[in-house]
Amino acid sequence: MSSETELTQRVNARTAELRAKLFRGLGDASRLSILDALRAGPLSVGEIVASTGLSQSNASNHLRCLSECGLVAGEQRGRFVHYHLSDPRLEVLLSLADELLTGTARGVDACRNYEAGKPD
Repeated sequence: MSSETELTQRVNARTAELRAKLFRGLGDASRLSILDALRAGPLSVGEIVASTGLSQSNASNHLRCLSECGLVAGEQRGRFVHYHLSDPRLEVLLSLADELLTGTARGVDACRNYEAGKPD
């Protein structure tokens, strides 16, 4: 195998690992609920709680995760931090996921391979 082929395989493997990590981060219903809420624009933790039905502590924990991974960003406004999607492509990604679920991936609901609590 040539060194160029080996390099390409390592790069592809690293890209696949990063994609898997991104999708694991997105693979939580609470985090997706938060991202969905933020599609409309910046919100405080209290507004996110009201929009998603999550508890304040649960929402805060997931926001910390999303923030540390660079998917959301917070901006101090007076006493409150308002969170927003860090990149407009996240809105596109969520919209594409919605489109997939109504088309190509319509069998996801019946799929038992990725149920909550089932190991990968």
